[in-house]
Amino acid sequence: MAPYSVMITGANRGIGLGLVKEYLKNKEIHHIIATARDPNTAQHLNEISDNRLKVVKLDVTCDDSIKNAYAEVEKIVGEKGLTVLIHNAGIFVPYSTKMEPNRATLIKVFDTNAASAVVITQVFLPLLRKSATAYGKDEFSPDRAAVIGISSGVGSIGTNTSGSGSHGSLAYRMSKSAMNSVLKTMAIDLEPEHIFVVSFTPGWVRTDMGGQNGEISVEESAEAMVASFGQLKKEHHGGFFKRNLETFPY
Repeated sequence: MAPYSVMITGANRGIGLGLVKEYLKNKEIHHIIATARDPNTAQHLNEISDNRLKVVKLDVTCDDSIKNAYAEVEKIVGEKGLTVLIHNAGIFVPYSTKMEPNRATLIKVFDTNAASAVVITQVFLPLLRKSATAYGKDEFSPDRAAVIGISSGVGSIGTNTSGSGSHGSLAYRMSKSAMNSVLKTMAIDLEPEHIFVVSFTPGWVRTDMGGQNGEISVEESAEAMVASFGQLKKEHHGGFFKRNLETFPY
């Protein structure tokens, strides 16, 4: 099977755009919703000619924008609801222990990368619940209803051996660790409703954020992750994984 509908935040470039293109390869998916802060300037999305793709305006840090996006997505997916919600939108702002303190920077990164995943999931829960109810089979499957977080390996506390590092990753690490905690908690909260929740690290990818020295291309990462999404089973619920579905330490 395949999900009826997929929504990807921060999909105008990088990994988000890669996920959009990868999902479009599956002709069984009815709706692929790509969000961007300004759809008018989302050039790469607007160049795609596929009537299943809908570009929706969404600023993940603005509650009014989230509510407006919900209303638009509800019209698109209808009574079948939203099958897969992928939290991909994120920012990296250099910050390290030895820098001058800047609370505003910490809050901005945390808000975008972690708090927004909480609020968006909460707002879109009615559509995820519709999908879970309409599925027609009593089983736990990402094709029924799922929330997927595109996290990062630097969000792992267990594998942190470099601290802030040369790139100043403190704020980003903090936010991605929080995102993992959010999704682990929601996995427990939403399990009775058969809504799948999981986190993935895409690897070091050649993007504007990851830089051109990354180990793999956007296309390679997106292809591997979408393939892994399709292999998810009940035992993966609440976990944190590499793009190839290998378990990654929290």
